[in-house]
Amino acid sequence: MGCLHTIRGHILVLTHRKPGEDATRRKMQQGGGDEDVDPEAIEEEALELDLITARYEHLVERQPLLMNSVLLRQNPHNVHEWLKRVKLYEAALNPVMVVETYTEAVTKVNPAKAKGKPHTMWCSFARYYEQHGRLDEARAIFLKGTEVPYRNIDDLASVWCEYAEMEIRHMNLEGALEILRRATISPKRNVAIPETEPVQKRVHKSTKLWTFYADLEESLGTLETTRAVYDKMIDLKIVTPQIILNYASYLEENRHFEEAFKAYEKGVTLFPFPHSLDVWVVYLAKFVQRFGGGKIERARDLFEQVLKHAPPAQGKVFFVMYAGLEEEYGLARHAMAVYDRACSAKDIPPEDRYALYLLYIEKATEFFGVTHTREIYERAIESMPDKYSRELCLRFATLERQLGEIDRARGIYIHCSQMNDPRQYASFWDTWASFERRHGNEDTYREMLRIKRSVQALYGTQLNAIISNADLIGTAKPSNDAMESLEASAVSHLPEGVNMQDLRTAVAPGSERSVLTGASSSASGHGIVKTPSTDYDMERASASWENQEEINISSSADADDAQAGDTVQIEEVAVPAAVYGAAASSKGKGKEKEIDTEGT
Repeated sequence: MGCLHTIRGHILVLTHRKPGEDATRRKMQQGGGDEDVDPEAIEEEALELDLITARYEHLVERQPLLMNSVLLRQNPHNVHEWLKRVKLYEAALNPVMVVETYTEAVTKVNPAKAKGKPHTMWCSFARYYEQHGRLDEARAIFLKGTEVPYRNIDDLASVWCEYAEMEIRHMNLEGALEILRRATISPKRNVAIPETEPVQKRVHKSTKLWTFYADLEESLGTLETTRAVYDKMIDLKIVTPQIILNYASYLEENRHFEEAFKAYEKGVTLFPFPHSLDVWVVYLAKFVQRFGGGKIERARDLFEQVLKHAPPAQGKVFFVMYAGLEEEYGLARHAMAVYDRACSAKDIPPEDRYALYLLYIEKATEFFGVTHTREIYERAIESMPDKYSRELCLRFATLERQLGEIDRARGIYIHCSQMNDPRQYASFWDTWASFERRHGNEDTYREMLRIKRSVQALYGTQLNAIISNADLIGTAKPSNDAMESLEASAVSHLPEGVNMQDLRTAVAPGSERSVLTGASSSASGHGIVKTPSTDYDMERASASWENQEEINISSSADADDAQAGDTVQIEEVAVPAAVYGAAASSKGKGKEKEIDTEGT
């Protein structure tokens, strides 16, 4: 079976041989029952049966090894199969064959054609000798492994690292350092070496090897030797942002703060954004923590430098840190200027701008009082998308209501109503209705309902326009991808509970143009809201609109109420102390007064 070259042939031989062996054993076992047979013949047959059984068991035991031999004959550069063969011999407790297999493997495997990582054979070979206490042979194998022409630098660096780790395991620390010094010898001039050169000439630029060397110097070497290793890595430009952070942290632990800041400066110079983000954040935090307000001008220069180079998507964290510096060590107006600059910056993601605006408003309230936030609210509402403007409007209206500025709050609600479709944002209209019930009168409540109806009609008209455009484009028979994209765009503007099929039915020729109002309108008893498509239809819809929330009060009832001379009690609310910021003063509680309805 040693001449087979395929797994299929090996399986065929075993398949055909097994029935013959089984038949021979059965025949010999059955022949032993004849009493007339000579005892010597019986003994010979028993010995032959034992021999056949032993041969068969040996064949079964050797089957994994035979399969491995077939695979290695197919590809002698398969590193995984060589290591698997070594494990088979180790399981059989055959150290001689283990050594012979390792020797054959490292001899036959060509690193350029190897399937797998060839350096693992050398490391495993040396580790085998190490496990048996033969360190000299292990060192010789490692040194031989460093001369192999590997394909990748990382393979050779792994051999050097394994060599040093073996010395560390046996407490030969100086020997480990000497091995890494030898491995990292670099040419005097830092010149580019082409990829065609052997890996032995390029291994000095292995980040893995230098990182291990730096860690070992930190543990066993001196401050000077460790700094020399890190500085050499920076000169070779093989550092990573994490290595820069480790170097600066090591210098800080040894009380060399200025040298640590120089390391940070080298790091932010070597790496552009976004790779230098972590280095900048740690650098600025450490600098402010170290000097505080003692070198505030230098800190401001650093913040200006990072804001100049940082992309807008990563600028939020630096604006917040910059404003925090001004709040703690600078002036409040400088902090407000930083927040204003952050909110006015272009290309910042909307969610970050929204968070910055909220922080800006909070700090403005803390330093200058709530009245100073009005301008900020107005600018935020104008510049932010509708998704965030809705929330800002509600916050702004709540603030004005708390200050007793009812008309201002009502104006904010009116402005915000234009971006709130009643079928999608019912919570806004509930909030406004609650506000009018508490602070308004019949006229203001009626005006709120009128605005609600007009906004709903406006959004319905826009929705019908979208469906009409979709139908017009559909007649041109666009491709499936374009049609799916168009329908997705139209569905994104639909209220909840409404799908494209319902809208197509609603705008079909000969049917009444309508829009399904969804779950909210169904709950109120209006399954379909007729949407006017012309100015004349708009006037008719406004005149005949049915709304259960409308308060129907007859003119006779108004006259009776006017003649009755009833009075309405209105509570006078005191201006909160927060309006005046730090100069807040206490005011008396509001008094109730009565206003004759005839005067109103």
